[in-house]
Amino acid sequence: MVGLYENGVKFKEISTQDHVSEALIEILEELDKDYNIQKIIYANTPGSFMGLKVAYVILKTFCEVRGCEFYAVSGFDLNENNPIRANKKLSFVKYDNKIVLEEKEPVKFKLPQILDKLKLNSDTLPDYIIQAV
Repeated sequence: MVGLYENGVKFKEISTQDHVSEALIEILEELDKDYNIQKIIYANTPGSFMGLKVAYVILKTFCEVRGCEFYAVSGFDLNENNPIRANKKLSFVKYDNKIVLEEKEPVKFKLPQILDKLKLNSDTLPDYIIQAV
């Protein structure tokens, strides 16, 4: 899911079911042709280890090459702190400042209409929440 914003207000949204490794480069190439991208914000937690790594590398590289600002937000900021899919059975669930795995129905992400309420983090490294097995 990719949102385009001007002056902090969303004017376009792109969604795909493709893996980030397949879709993100194509989306960035198309958007880079049509828009002057100045800032990229991505959800760096929680989620698929591979998806987070791939998104980070692609987006960080793009920002370095193009001189864009780069920020991260928690995925929980994009679904009102509801459970986020971890695998087929488990979801990441946030209780206060603690995140655990539980059998709960995940809630899909929703891009905000206005960016001003997002808590931007300049520490953009993926935060995997739990260690890889």
